[in-house]
Amino acid sequence: MRNTFRNLLLATTALAISVAASSCSSSEKTASTSGSATTAATSKGVKTLENLQTAFNGESNANAKYLAFARKADDEGYTKVASLFRAAARAEEIHMNNHSAVIKKMGGTPAADVKSAEVKTTAENLKGAIEGETYERDKMYTDFIAEARSNGNTDALKTFNFAKVAEGEHAKLYAEALANLADWKGGKTTFFVCSTCGYTTTDANLQKCPVDFTPKEKFESIS
Repeated sequence: MRNTFRNLLLATTALAISVAASSCSSSEKTASTSGSATTAATSKGVKTLENLQTAFNGESNANAKYLAFARKADDEGYTKVASLFRAAARAEEIHMNNHSAVIKKMGGTPAADVKSAEVKTTAENLKGAIEGETYERDKMYTDFIAEARSNGNTDALKTFNFAKVAEGEHAKLYAEALANLADWKGGKTTFFVCSTCGYTTTDANLQKCPVDFTPKEKFESIS
């Protein structure tokens, strides 16, 4: 009888130890899985923030570059092209501010390394501007938008989309100017820039921004 009781006690103790070990292992596995998910989410947030900083730096340099190109265009007598570059520079400044707001919201500090622009002839400056805007529209912002969408960051998604559409319009305007450069010499052209997204147009009859529906009254006139 005494042996039977001892065996029963040993079996019960072994069972308790087994259950405790199993529970501990399960808890560690859950914690490990949770930690991995948190790390993955944090990693995605870091990548989005990096993309925002890259975009902020790019727009900061574009703003400075287009202002320099505008001065060159004025010097060469291509005053309408100068107006276009000034309008585009303002649009890039709007993109800078939009990116900056999201960076700060995510806990970052906007930073840019603005370099001296390489200024050539107006025709060459237009070619370089077309290449830059096309790259941002077709590659940089397209990739940034895809990453922000996968991460569910709606703030980053919106500011990237705003910039992408505006850069596409800039590329078209630059191409038009380059193709008809003689017609862009002398006089000035007024451009209208959406104060919300930087969309740029010469259409004075436009009633609202086709991108974010900002009313015409809030567009900036630049010539």
